Amino acid sequence: MAGCSRTIFQGIGAVTHTFTTSGTFTKTGAKYLASKVAADLQAVRDHYGEPSEAEIRDYRTELVVLLAEGCMESVEYGFERNDNRIVSLYYEVRTDGSLTDGRSGGVYARADITGAAWFSFLTYSGRWEQLGGDEQQRIEARLPIKRTYGQAPQDGNGYWVTDRSYSSQSVGTQRRTFRPR
Repeated sequence: MAGCSRTIFQGIGAVTHTFTTSGTFTKTGAKYLASKVAADLQAVRDHYGEPSEAEIRDYRTELVVLLAEGCMESVEYGFERNDNRIVSLYYEVRTDGSLTDGRSGGVYARADITGAAWFSFLTYSGRWEQLGGDEQQRIEARLPIKRTYGQAPQDGNGYWVTDRSYSSQSVGTQRRTFRPR
């Protein structure tokens, strides 16, 4: 898309929660949830021209690995300008079985992203810190995205809406969307 930077910020946030489930969460469940997020990212691509198909595949793979391992607390994808969110999708993992499964889509399509940069920011779960260094390295070796530490953008001139949830095997993601005013 014209006027849009190809710079990708890959952040990793602080660790705060522990991943526990009352049942068994399988790689199949992780693939299902990741496919919903990937469908949302495809809609973002359709509306705004980013992320690329290859990036969407990498994000999907990253989600499958981290969800199956119980190592992800949240992830955000969106556009920022001057360290402020313009439009973004934020997914928080919940393991208490409280979320229902819904359809993907409904991505906000009217944001002005002129001069904006695509970003992705991931926060590991508390389980990540509980793993030993060797186990962390084993998981990282399976990830197509090599993230660095950083901070997510600040809220820009907009607001958050909780709009979708996806669920499989008592694990789910609650989606919030940051929309411009």
